[in-house]
Amino acid sequence: MDIERADRSAELMRPAARPSAAKIWLRAIELTARIEAEPTRLFADEVDAWTAKQPERPALIADREALSYSALSARINQYARWALAHRIGPGDTVALMMPSRPDYLAAWLGISRVGGVVALINTNLVGASLAHCINVATPAHVILSNEVQEAYAGAVALIAGKPRVWMQGGDLDAALAAMDANPLAPGERPAVTINDRALLIYTSGTTGLPKAASISHRRILNWGGWFAGLTGAGPDDRLYDCLPVYHSVGGIVAPCSMLRAGGTAVLAEKFSARQFWRDIVRHDCTLVQYIGELCRYLLAAPPSDLDRAHRLRLACGNGLRGDVWEAFQQRFAIPQVLEFYAATEGNFSLYNVEGRVGSIGRVPSLLAHRFPASIIRLDDEQSAPLRGPDGLCQPCARGEVGEAIGRIGKADDGGGRFEGYTDRTATEKKILRNVFAQGDAWFRTGDLMRQDEQGFFYFVDRVGDTFRWKGENVSTSEVTEAILQCPGVAEASTYGVAVPGTDGRAGMAALVVTQDFDLARLSSELARRLPAYAQPVALRITPSLQSTETFKQKKQQLMRDGFDPSIVSEPLYMRDAATGAYRALDAALYAQIATGEIRL
Repeated sequence: MDIERADRSAELMRPAARPSAAKIWLRAIELTARIEAEPTRLFADEVDAWTAKQPERPALIADREALSYSALSARINQYARWALAHRIGPGDTVALMMPSRPDYLAAWLGISRVGGVVALINTNLVGASLAHCINVATPAHVILSNEVQEAYAGAVALIAGKPRVWMQGGDLDAALAAMDANPLAPGERPAVTINDRALLIYTSGTTGLPKAASISHRRILNWGGWFAGLTGAGPDDRLYDCLPVYHSVGGIVAPCSMLRAGGTAVLAEKFSARQFWRDIVRHDCTLVQYIGELCRYLLAAPPSDLDRAHRLRLACGNGLRGDVWEAFQQRFAIPQVLEFYAATEGNFSLYNVEGRVGSIGRVPSLLAHRFPASIIRLDDEQSAPLRGPDGLCQPCARGEVGEAIGRIGKADDGGGRFEGYTDRTATEKKILRNVFAQGDAWFRTGDLMRQDEQGFFYFVDRVGDTFRWKGENVSTSEVTEAILQCPGVAEASTYGVAVPGTDGRAGMAALVVTQDFDLARLSSELARRLPAYAQPVALRITPSLQSTETFKQKKQQLMRDGFDPSIVSEPLYMRDAATGAYRALDAALYAQIATGEIRL
């Protein structure tokens, strides 16, 4: 089988007939057009529709289990009846915490079908962060897998309300087995519409702990339809998805685009550069979902006979930067790349259907009323919009860097919906008012962008007090709060720093310490308080931290200094990814990091 696919690699590289950008957009519009016309049709109904046409076609595949369309539909019905049996109805929340597997999709599709709201909990969370995410969802029930049982037990003392815990592979399986798997009768389905909340997906903003973003049934249907249309997916397609299912891309966009198109989603529990191409070839995938960091890891891996022994026709994702785009596409013989931009809670999206290298897309004229986006100027500290004498914001010129924003409203009045968070205060903080006219309202993305003369957008960085590392947005205030709880730390300032040859920014902290400060103690405390991706990669020990007149920490110089020993004369330390221990960072170690010999 592998030899046959390898022989096809030359054929794959020949330019294929590619539809025009207009046709691609129209295909996506067609797949989302009926959403408004059928307000009680939920995504589980799309699965049922394909089940009637192709009951035995694989819907979801993983190493542990596989579900055909008929089996997935049956499992969804069992979860729905389980929810009804435990009085989980419209607006009631269930927290779901398990690795990527077909049952994950069945769980939230079934529970949300009868009005329940499913909170998708990050499986990396521990301690206070985990407890916070569960507490803001206020669930009466929590579904766990064996892999996360220990992490939950470590946080249970901080969890309010003491929700009932259900174990996959234990009492949950027994309860589901007792439920009827046949389609729900009309009388069993509560009145749930596309405007009702279906999911809570957590996102780190510019301040504080993760916020729970409200995701309606409408958004799920839109995400599935848009990406099924933009990728040209059909029943014969198989998409490889190794991204976290608790995030919107790995858990909703990737699998739902396949289920909307009647195709198959192949779910891997985690990304492995060694296993990546083996999985794609073994499952005969035609599509793959990526993030930029994943592409860099694959390029850094040694060449393999499997690099081109596949039938991939398109890679879809976000964060593929221009410096690796063409090398990634050429080495792995990928005919088409669909880069896009979207935020879990955001009200507009960008899609690069033209394949412009390095761009995150643009808004075509035929959809300008549905995705009204702009870029506005910020002050020098990137903390507030610049306003003119009239009090209104100032749009950036082409090529100028500023914050991207999207107008809030409805498609028919020139705006996009913003569904907000469970916290009303947090919701209001993301809304910018009186932007270009008195009374208007725009969603703040927190992302710095620029736009070229042709209207293509380019991602530059995050705004202010967040950084993106290992595919996760991290709030600096959350990290700082955890550091300040560690013995021997008097003051702390957390910020993101650029690392040569990597995407995003690594977390770094400047610390003012006391005599009883101990690096080993700090490492163990942070491992208990923060997920691995949020723990600072680098430390700087400094005698003092500077603040503004309003007591805001001055971070710009710290960010510019980074962790280069030739620039910073103060003690520097680097976290060992394998052990979590911090060791002194000298010129030799920095050189190994800068050349890629050591990867963080």
